[in-house]
Parts: sequence; structure tokens; C-alpha cells
Amino acid sequence: MLGSSFTLSLVGLLCLISDVAAGSPPLASSFAGSTTSAVFPPPNATITATDTFFPDASDIGFAGPTPTGDEANAIATAPVNAKVDNFFPLINPGAQDTKKNKPFDVLVHAGSLSPWQSVDSFGLPDASPVIPQGCELVQAHLLHRHGARYPTSGSGPANFAAKVHAAATGAGFSATGALSFLNTWTYKLGAELLTPFGRSQLFNLGVGFRVKYGELLKDFKDLPVFRTTSEARMVDSAVHFAAGFFGVQTYQQEYHQLITIENDGQNNTLAPYETCTNSNNAIGSFGNVQSAKWADVYTAPIIKRLGKDLNGLRLTATDVTSMQQLCAYETVALGFSQFCNLFTEDEWKSFEYLNDLSFWYSNGPGNPTSSAMGIGYVQELVSRLTKTRITTFNTSVNASIVTDEVLFPLDQPIFVDASHDTILSAIFVAMNFTSLAANGPLPTDHIPKDQTYFVNQIAPFASNLVGQVLSCSASTKPTHIRWILNDGVLPLTGIKGCKANKDGMCDLEAFISGMKARIAEVDFAFDCFANFTIPIPDNIVNGQFPK
Repeated sequence: MLGSSFTLSLVGLLCLISDVAAGSPPLASSFAGSTTSAVFPPPNATITATDTFFPDASDIGFAGPTPTGDEANAIATAPVNAKVDNFFPLINPGAQDTKKNKPFDVLVHAGSLSPWQSVDSFGLPDASPVIPQGCELVQAHLLHRHGARYPTSGSGPANFAAKVHAAATGAGFSATGALSFLNTWTYKLGAELLTPFGRSQLFNLGVGFRVKYGELLKDFKDLPVFRTTSEARMVDSAVHFAAGFFGVQTYQQEYHQLITIENDGQNNTLAPYETCTNSNNAIGSFGNVQSAKWADVYTAPIIKRLGKDLNGLRLTATDVTSMQQLCAYETVALGFSQFCNLFTEDEWKSFEYLNDLSFWYSNGPGNPTSSAMGIGYVQELVSRLTKTRITTFNTSVNASIVTDEVLFPLDQPIFVDASHDTILSAIFVAMNFTSLAANGPLPTDHIPKDQTYFVNQIAPFASNLVGQVLSCSASTKPTHIRWILNDGVLPLTGIKGCKANKDGMCDLEAFISGMKARIAEVDFAFDCFANFTIPIPDNIVNGQFPK
């Protein structure tokens, strides 16, 4: 459905068709860049959930044989881990200079806008997510991001579309060459909500988790309690995960979904920026300042090249990065984007580094609020691992939740929490996963050869971290723990008391002690509320203001 501002005469439409048929560039249309949308179900649809002819699918009868089988336990029984290595049904157009015999997937280089794929290694090339020989799985802690979504409200892609539309409704706008599609391009993206592909990501994540960890369901004494926040894309992600994990006909009866309020001033460890003032001011957005320096460097030749194909619109560095974002957003929403092959492979790698810089200095090791933002989850993790209630409330932990045995059970074999990319990256800093942030801080004028901090591996769409609590050496009690991020096993040597181990395992008691040490180190009140400025140069690598 075209926007209300759209008008196009029959004569103009015929001229447009004639030009295309003749092989010349399409004429610029006044609706170029305008916002378009669609509504479903149709407004006049009359079918309701109580319609006699269309009963609820879970209560029909005549189901035929329905015996269930045993639970899967592939993470312990399979010889290898099943990998996620494609983005079906999205189309990869490649970069501008991609050769047919050397595939290049643009979406892999989209930073936090990349869909998740299995990571081969974070420094432990011989480690596998499959349970190590001699150990048994006791418990699993899953922390995941929501699926692919539309852009946030008022972000770069929408602003670029508005700029194109303003130019197209004026005089003299036209696009030629590689940018000819802009003459008739419209902005079809919504805001914030999951895309259909994003929904599939979480459904598939739920299916995969059931196949790998379903055996743990046998140890539940009550229905599981999983958590998410109240934003629409978060609830949608949690529900699609549950539908994949439990099944669409039964999931509503097989678990409890705790939805924590995500709103200003509300304590929430899965959205801690609501109670950490400094994360929402110039300190929290310092990554935008740092990444803008790099944008000015790498977009200069792009502006010169693409600018030759535009009349009536002058490109800026922000426009170029918005166009690269549009490639990612349109692809995960619409399946394909003409923006993708406007850029070379090196230019996509530069965009990837732009995202890495932004996260490092805003939500990663280089921002003084990051550890404070993630430390609430660490407190809850320790509470679950020790089966001990939290009694001190001086962070983003919500006392009303964690003191309630129904809302915050401590004895589940499986815990599932859904959060945001910025919070996952902050939690990894709070947990001191130093292998993700080695060789920092990141420079703003070039891409370092020894870089280890890649946002497309740390916090892509549907990113998932799994903590495996293990019982090893014939012990009947939990003895070890290890963490797997997007199928890559993490070294835990940055955690006090955790020794180097080829399988990424750490003695459970040592890990708990190390997490308690991290909790003691983090000054939530100072880092979130004190009046300070980030030191220049910013050499912070632990997510805390220098003491």
C-alpha cells in the first residue's frame, strides 16, 4: 500500500514504463524515498478465534496417534555440533567487486545487524560445544538476543529516506548508474518490531535448543520460568523461542513467561540502561563519537564515487553508513536489498569495523558504564548457581523479582533470558570474557590486524550464550562450568581462579568465586551516576571508570 502522499498521473506512469522499456534510466518520481506500508489482516476480515467453522487448532479432535518419544540430548550424544551457516531465505547479492568463484556474504559484515552464525573459535580451536568426554550436563543457562528487527525509530535509514524524498519532491533530483533504483525506491521498513526472518531465527533457536538440551526437561520439578522484557520485539522473540522449544500447540501450557517491565526508572537486569543514567548521556554514546572518526575516513572515496550518479542530493558520511544499514535492514525484512552491491568488499569490512568501534566505546570494554550495566545479570547468575537469594540491592537487580521464589526460581535445570545486543555485550564485559577484547583499545583511523573484538560474533541478531554446568570425574555434584557464545567455546582465563583449559572448562567453585570478585570490583553507583568525563585517550579495557 503506498503512502497517502503518493500521486502519479497515468501519463507519468506510461512515460516511466516507456523509459524503462527503452533501456534508459528510470525517471525520478516524486514518491521516491516515501514511506510505504501494508496492513494485515485485511480491515474487513470477519473470521474470529471463536468462529464455529474454524476452531482453535489445538482443540479439534480426530488427531490420530500422538505418542511422544524420548527427549533429545544431542549436545552430549552427537559426535559434532550442528552449525548455523546460512541465512535462508535471504538473498546474498555479494559486494560490488565479489568474484563468482570467491563468495562474499555482505550480511556477515553488518556488525550487530548481522544474523547469527556459528563461530568456529574464540581462541580454543580444538574445543567443541559438545559435552567433553567424562562429563555429564547438569544445567544450562541461555542468554539470547532478540531476532532481526526493523530499524529503531528515527534512525539513519529512515532519515536517509526522508532526505531522498525531500530531494525527489523538489527540482532537479535524478539518480543514474548504480543508483538508478533510487528514482523509484520507497522506504518499506517499519520500526522496532521483529521481521518474519527475525521470528524464524528465534523459533529455530528454540528448536535447536530442544534438540541439544531437551534431556534436561526431565529434571524439572515444576514448569520452567523463562524471562524477557516488555518491548514488543522482546516478547515476540521469547514466544517464538518457546513455540520452537515446546511446540506451537502446547507451549502456552508448558512454561511460564516472565515479562519484566522495560521503562525509565524500572530496575531490570535485562534492560539496565533504564536505571543507569550515564549510559543514556554523552558517556553512553561515546562510541558514536569514536566511530564517526572512522566513518569520515572510509566513506570519503565512496561519497566521491557515488556522488557522480546523483543530481539534487549531496551525500554525507552519515548517508553512506545509512545506506549500508539499509542493505542489512532491507535484507532481513524484505529478503533482498539493492543497496548491498553498491559497496566493495573492503568497504563492507570498513562498515563492520564501524560497528565494532561503536560497541567497543559505548557498550563494550572501552565504556566506563559497561561493567555496571552487566553486573546485575552476574549477581543473578551467582544466585542461581549457589541457590542463594540476593539480599543486597545496589545495582539494576529488581528486588521484587529475585526475592520471589515463583518469579525467580533457583533450582531449574534450564534458565532462559532474552535481552538486547548492547546488554549482551555489557554482560560479557562484566563477566570478564577477556578473549573477546584482547588487543584493545581499538584505533579510530585504521583497522588493526590483530583485532579480536567483532560485534557480528558477539551480539548479532539472535546471538546466544550458553553456560553449561557439568559434573565430571564421576562426581554426582556439579564440578565445572563453561560458556559457549554462538557455538564458539570461550576461554575463561580472564576470570580470577579459572585456569587455561583446552575445553574452556573452569572449576565451578572457582568460577563462582571469580564472579563474586567481579561483583565486588564494580561500583554501580559511581559508574552510572557520578559526574565525570571519559578520559582521552580512552584506554579503558575493563568497562569501568579508572579508579
